Amino acid sequence: MNATDRRGGAGRTGTWRPKLVLASASPRRLALLQQIGIEPDVLLPTDIDETPHKGELPRVLAGRLAAEKLNAATATAQARADLEDCFIVAADTVVCVGRRILPKCEILDEADDCLRLLSGRAHRVYTGVSVMTPKGHVRHKLVETRVRFKRLSSQEIEAYLASGEWRGKAGGYAIQGLAEAFVMKLIGSHSSVVGLPLYETLGLLVGEGYPAHLLWLNQA
Repeated sequence: MNATDRRGGAGRTGTWRPKLVLASASPRRLALLQQIGIEPDVLLPTDIDETPHKGELPRVLAGRLAAEKLNAATATAQARADLEDCFIVAADTVVCVGRRILPKCEILDEADDCLRLLSGRAHRVYTGVSVMTPKGHVRHKLVETRVRFKRLSSQEIEAYLASGEWRGKAGGYAIQGLAEAFVMKLIGSHSSVVGLPLYETLGLLVGEGYPAHLLWLNQA
């Protein structure tokens, strides 16, 4: 899937920009990048096995999956002449209670179990971000956020399940949607819980020479 191609040439500022690939089909991650003025040229979703290894810690899983997504997207990009000298961004988000890793819910019972487990208690959300530069440098960042839910009534759980918003979401909820009404406290990065920590992602890109801030000059 191709996003609007704005790079590989001069913008209104006359600044040449390398292409940027987002290794995801997530509309949430795309919207987050767009929020800070970055429009990926290409979306390269990956198909990797996301099953945790036996005894794998949640933070380790998030970092490993982000790195594996980056590797898979890099292999695809290297086979395409139009993606030479590009930046690649990959990420993965894991929700956990203690060492228990919660699923990316696809069936109602999974989401129901997750919401009842999260009700009235704190949990952690880990998002791993991996970046590949045009020079082949790889950078990684792991972001931890702590979230506390209010105690949920059966009516609230049933209504949220009926909304369908939980489908495909780690931990069975989307903080950027209806479930934000459940959040009593958040310590860390809100955007990381959505799926991509913007402060850290921008830092990785800018630190490796991606002209992110110059793109803001084209927003007017």
